[in-house]
Amino acid sequence: MEIERIDTYDDDRFDKEVLKQHGAFLVDGQYPCSFRIVDEKTAVAGYHNYEGIEELIEEFRFYAEHITCFLDEQGNLLKEYPRVKTFDLELDQIQPSQFFVDEDKLKEVASFVRGPEDVVIPVTRMENTNQYISQDGHTRMYCACQKGIRTVKAFLAEEENDYISYFFEEARNRGIYKISDMQVLSHEEYTEKWHRFCDKYFSSREQD
Repeated sequence: MEIERIDTYDDDRFDKEVLKQHGAFLVDGQYPCSFRIVDEKTAVAGYHNYEGIEELIEEFRFYAEHITCFLDEQGNLLKEYPRVKTFDLELDQIQPSQFFVDEDKLKEVASFVRGPEDVVIPVTRMENTNQYISQDGHTRMYCACQKGIRTVKAFLAEEENDYISYFFEEARNRGIYKISDMQVLSHEEYTEKWHRFCDKYFSSREQD
């Protein structure tokens, strides 16, 4: 099974809400699969063959580990995992592991970020401090900061991605110690700068 995550906000094969939640996937280049988050732990899955849904659920949870209950479109339970414990976390306690914010993505996110419950992020704790490193959700956090939202919902990631420590150290080297320090760029400039940084880093790892 070849699974592609759809990372745009304009695709006629998927509902706009699903696209905004980054819950759209394409299987083997032709079969749409959607995950629509309906509350802090539940998503409704849409797919043509629910017998083959488990691998897709695992792929979705790679990006949204806090979603632990999955229903089909008729409300039947497909899969349930142990619930992930979330906690309130001050934005100023969060050390970003990215540097830039995509202006276009920020505008889309602003349409559904209304309070702390709309921003649920995976974090790891920095040793000997009360600070946490964010592994994802930077655009939502920046949007929350802009709207004057002081806290978000966080959960401790099961595993820290092995590149995160390098990324957050690089963020600090660039003077980025909190979410408000991140730089908003046009979509074109964001794509060029962020993808160039990531490509350079992962290319160097392949050569090691």
